[in-house]
Amino acid sequence: MLQIFNTLTRSKETFVPIEPGKVKMYVCGMTVYDYCHIGHARVMVVFDMVQRWLRASGLEVTYVRNITDIDDKIIKRAVENKETIKALTQRFIDAMHEDADALGIERPDHEPRATEYVTQMQDIITRLIKNNYAYQADDGDVNYAVRNFKNYGRLSGKSLDDLRAGERVAVATSKQDPLDFVLWKSAKEDEPSDTKWESPWGVGRPGWHIECSAMSCDLLGKTFDIHGGGADLQFPHHENEIAQSEGAFAAETGKPFVNTWMHNGFVRVNEEKMSKSLGNFFTIRDVLKEFDPEVVRFFILKAHYRSPLNYSDAHLEEAKQGLTRLYNALASVEDIPNYGKASTWRSRFVTVMNDDFNTPEAIAILFELAAEVNKASGDEKRDLARELKQLARFLGLLQRDPQAFLQAGGGSDVAENDTVAIEAAIQARADAKQAKDFAKADQIRQELLASGIVLEDKPGGVTLWRRA
Repeated sequence: MLQIFNTLTRSKETFVPIEPGKVKMYVCGMTVYDYCHIGHARVMVVFDMVQRWLRASGLEVTYVRNITDIDDKIIKRAVENKETIKALTQRFIDAMHEDADALGIERPDHEPRATEYVTQMQDIITRLIKNNYAYQADDGDVNYAVRNFKNYGRLSGKSLDDLRAGERVAVATSKQDPLDFVLWKSAKEDEPSDTKWESPWGVGRPGWHIECSAMSCDLLGKTFDIHGGGADLQFPHHENEIAQSEGAFAAETGKPFVNTWMHNGFVRVNEEKMSKSLGNFFTIRDVLKEFDPEVVRFFILKAHYRSPLNYSDAHLEEAKQGLTRLYNALASVEDIPNYGKASTWRSRFVTVMNDDFNTPEAIAILFELAAEVNKASGDEKRDLARELKQLARFLGLLQRDPQAFLQAGGGSDVAENDTVAIEAAIQARADAKQAKDFAKADQIRQELLASGIVLEDKPGGVTLWRRA
């Protein structure tokens, strides 16, 4: 049985879908005003792994990951760039998809944009006002009355008395309480026209928190199985989502907004918090200039999703060497079969993955398998290689041609002129060996090795090469 750590209860629980055989999962996606960074990569990879494993377990998954395409940062950037909101957000949505595709992220079943759900947001706000959870302030904003929701703080473990005004919530004199948060922002005269919508409370736009409540409830229902996101969203964003959604619908449904809350850990850079102000902020595309995308994915999955992840070039290099070991095992086998008999390897793999998606232990099993592949021969070698590739598939790993990975450079592709030069040197070495000029052949091998190219002579006079 699958066990998932539920942030709400702070314990591992046996996962039981609301509807047998089906899972509805919502993950908070990106705010698209800039390129995605390595923290976004972790969210995408982690929940891609989660949905892959749920599907591999025989469950029918509806996976929703939203796009925030209207908020303060987007408006500020669009004004600075002198471009429309739509032009800015579409550009960075396209960039996000490029990054995600490179990392082997499968597209969600639904990828709603906030601007497409303003009507649903207004409906929820109307319900909240009717249920005495929201009010319109003197400045025209509609705010959520936090103290009217008795369970506020349950997800994050914060009590209302502990939450001091000015730390996490901006103080506004028009609010009834400093902890109240905005649901609908009254339009400002100097804001662009494409940031304004008509509403019962005047022209304005939605607050950030209400966007996810509207999109998730519309696509998955008023109560659903799993809600995920980064640990930084636990408070106040996810806390506010609960307050909004249950304030609007709990009296009607008698059920919680979400049964299981999942949060992946923070990403740190050289043991420091990642931030632009510290100058240690890395976009996905910058990282992919130096490292193969599968290495980045492997690096992320080597750590348990709930643990902190420390990013550094040294750790990426370590991940590269580890993934190379696995691909080398597969490269040693020709004609890997697609099917084979069930094995104890698969049983062990299932056990650790069902223990709150324990990818570090799952990857340890892959390394054990790779070691057995290297020791075995004949049909046993092929069967073990098949099992290695099949199990790695559940993590989105080891599905490329081994030589394509082993010959890849720092990024995802090898420069064509690089490949031509290497192949020419290998042919020159073969010619030297045929002419019995073994000194020259050895010199060519050493020169290639010095430039980071390792040669492997196979039976039949075939020579394979890979990056060191």
